[in-house]
Amino acid sequence: MDGVVTDLIAVGLKRGSDELLPSGITYGPFTMSSSTPATANGNDSKKFKGDRSPCSPSRVLHLRKIPNDVTEAEVISLGLPFGKVTNLLMLKGKSQAFLEMASEEAAVTMVNYYTPVTPHLRSQPVYIQYSNHRELKTDNLPNQARAQAALQAVNAVQSGGLALAGVPTADGGLPPGQSSVLRIIVENLFYPVTLEVLYQIFSKFGTVLKIITFTKNNQFQALLQYSDPVNAHYAKMALDGQNIYNACCTLRIDFSKLTSLNVKYNNDKSRDFTRLDLPSGDGQPSIDPTMAAAFGTPGIISSPYAGAAGFAPAIGFPQAAGLSVSAVPSALGPLAITTSAMTGRLAIPGVTGIPGNSVLLVSNLNPDAITPDGLFILFGVYGDVHRVKIMFNKKENALVQMADATQSQLAMNHLNGQKLYGKVLRVTLSKHQTVQLPREGQEDQGLTKDYSNSPLHRFKKPGSKNFQNIFPPSATLHLSNIPPSITVEDLKSLFGNTGCNVKNFKFFPKDRKMALIQLGSVEEAIQALIELHNHNLGENHHLRVSFSKSTI
Repeated sequence: MDGVVTDLIAVGLKRGSDELLPSGITYGPFTMSSSTPATANGNDSKKFKGDRSPCSPSRVLHLRKIPNDVTEAEVISLGLPFGKVTNLLMLKGKSQAFLEMASEEAAVTMVNYYTPVTPHLRSQPVYIQYSNHRELKTDNLPNQARAQAALQAVNAVQSGGLALAGVPTADGGLPPGQSSVLRIIVENLFYPVTLEVLYQIFSKFGTVLKIITFTKNNQFQALLQYSDPVNAHYAKMALDGQNIYNACCTLRIDFSKLTSLNVKYNNDKSRDFTRLDLPSGDGQPSIDPTMAAAFGTPGIISSPYAGAAGFAPAIGFPQAAGLSVSAVPSALGPLAITTSAMTGRLAIPGVTGIPGNSVLLVSNLNPDAITPDGLFILFGVYGDVHRVKIMFNKKENALVQMADATQSQLAMNHLNGQKLYGKVLRVTLSKHQTVQLPREGQEDQGLTKDYSNSPLHRFKKPGSKNFQNIFPPSATLHLSNIPPSITVEDLKSLFGNTGCNVKNFKFFPKDRKMALIQLGSVEEAIQALIELHNHNLGENHHLRVSFSKSTI
């Protein structure tokens, strides 16, 4: 590591200690030691004793052990699914690189994604951590021409400067032929691939609304619908040609001609995540005959995997025996989920949560600012929160029980690593299956609350549009249910009074009940959402606040 010092002095940066974080204390979703089992809700906090502070987040990331023959474009592509890459420094002689993201939020998301399972480049593991440097200054360095050319090419593609097939255009749209529905073929199916496995892999690139699996020409195939075509584009770009398991189960991905999927049943062959009320339809086809005709002869749809000699049959949704695919490794190298051929189960190293669990463990909270109601509002953006318990003896930790395992996974994906009240949240699956309410007479200080019957649940209504408007935390918030009497200044003042720096604001031109407001940071937006969602604006109007994918 010390050999890097000379290289970095030329960059005009003060060298810090860019060493890998110790295993078991790394900064990501699965950072807890599994050596101390928790027996009661109050004991989850024990797992945090002895934790050391991780390296503070930075938009500059340090990559180690990169292959000598790797290209600049390959390194850049590791960051592409998470946001714009603004600079790159390759130190091939040291097998290292520094990648600068456009924002710290993008870097946090990237580190959280790659922490549970190591990403690969050219079949070699690559290690990623935060750098001590806040930015890269490579203007005067030699041998930077290739890196800058690769960055320019990527930026031109992302901004629509190049008319390439399969890339977003300048106005943010997609060329013809790119819908939000992907057609997925799994080749060399040596291990079972289930609907839940596909969901866990593809949900890393956006909100998955629907999945249908079927068999055609003796090949396991699937149709998967995102909430946004851009998510489908990045998933295809990152996952096409990758292996789910080592040397087998290769993904072949194309855009479907269909623009939407019509799912009739929720079972192990099909799932509509926006319609939890659908019947299981035991023994029935997963899709209607008109859609089946789009894939081939009607009636060919069958179980995705009947079970091969020596392997278990397909694992049913939602709970898979031995399955806990809470994160996948690099989307740009082999997915390399380790397997146990004797049982046909999946086992990702470092994952300690119980599969199908709806209870989340939230740690590193600010005990002076957080409340059960605040956690209910924040986690309620990604699902219906049933119960919240802040630990009585360790108020930095809390348990949040969602309506189901899918919602808990969604909340964990989006909120782990985000800053709230000056602290970086850590969110992982709890070992508990439910949050226990305090016994009668037990001291609790109002730290445990039941929200099962709350009228503020966003996803209670089947088929609600809220399912299609789930986005990661962002500095821009979407406001709705605004009464006619409320002005721009009223709303700016309301958000300003919470301590936010209001950067921009605009009403929707055709509907003044809705607006976008841009705040100074993602952290400010998260805090404003907690404090102002359901705020009474008068005239029987309560403000609705959610994260927006748009910018002003």
